[in-house]
Amino acid sequence: MVEKAIQRLAAEDAYRDELTILREWDTAPAPPGWLLSPFAVEHFILGNDKLGIESKFVAPRELLTRVIISLATNRGVMLIGEPGTAKSLLSELLACAVSGHSQFTIQGGAVSHYKQLLYGWNEALLQRDGPSIAALIPGPIYRGMAAGQLVRFEELARCPAPVQDAILSVLSERKLHIPELSDDAATLYARDGFNIIATSNSLDKGLNAMSAALKRRMNFETIAAISDLQDEIDVVQREANKLLQRSGVAVTLEPMIIEMLVTVFHELRNGQTLSGRSTDRLAAAVMSTAEAVSVAHAMGVYAHYYGDGKIRPADMIHFLLGATLKDNLQDRRRVKHYFDTEVVNKLGSHWRELYEQSNILKA
Repeated sequence: MVEKAIQRLAAEDAYRDELTILREWDTAPAPPGWLLSPFAVEHFILGNDKLGIESKFVAPRELLTRVIISLATNRGVMLIGEPGTAKSLLSELLACAVSGHSQFTIQGGAVSHYKQLLYGWNEALLQRDGPSIAALIPGPIYRGMAAGQLVRFEELARCPAPVQDAILSVLSERKLHIPELSDDAATLYARDGFNIIATSNSLDKGLNAMSAALKRRMNFETIAAISDLQDEIDVVQREANKLLQRSGVAVTLEPMIIEMLVTVFHELRNGQTLSGRSTDRLAAAVMSTAEAVSVAHAMGVYAHYYGDGKIRPADMIHFLLGATLKDNLQDRRRVKHYFDTEVVNKLGSHWRELYEQSNILKA
């Protein structure tokens, strides 16, 4: 049987060579339990051309510095932002650079009981021998504390408040009480390097609000969409090419097509064209950079399997609609108006003719 390739490597595996380079280069002091200094962590995430370290995230350096310093203290970090702003990617990169491991991860939407965070029990051993370390099944918080590594809490607002509050004593006291056990085993003390980095979708604020006590134990940072058009073009070009390479697709994404695609996303997201004219924001679609990468990837895959390896204007329009039109009927009108008034004016004559002949947006 042919072994199938992994679709997406963990950051510590994907960037193993870069991490090795940085460890050899890094001479700055590192916080207790960290593999790299804060200075080197910044280089790993924002890039360093001289060392051959690629940029992996677009953000103001001062924002990243605040996040890194927060992680080096006894306060957790909460990354808040709209969907598609790469909060999860940033948390993975930070865990990878700080701990060399990003797999202690909690998915808030899948957690319904605090035991899923902390620890559970092997019922067979529990019934036979009673509570013991051998019968204990460690959760991600327990494992992160014991190993002295960062724990990622994805979409924290999607789990109930009692579950969220289970980490209060962990964040403040840096220890976990296990009342079922006795003597030294009854308390787990966090090792150097442990902390929690959480994310929350700013559109999910009404799901399960964080308690004031939990908020006091975490520093909040808002991750905004990429504001600079060229930065966003560079990200979409780079990440879409990576996805195409992983997909075994030998299609070249022309810079003009990527610029056009990103411009559409940029303008619909901001509710304003680059020239300053107002345009309707979409009600149901999130015009994020991540969505733009997905559209560019889809266009390349389509060109490979259904075309001759060339991406055509009509193809771009088709896949843009898949990203922009969700379940809101008014968005069809908004998108049609935007394409009629803005996109057609940006297209060359050949592209404009193809668009005008298309009935994609006619309704």
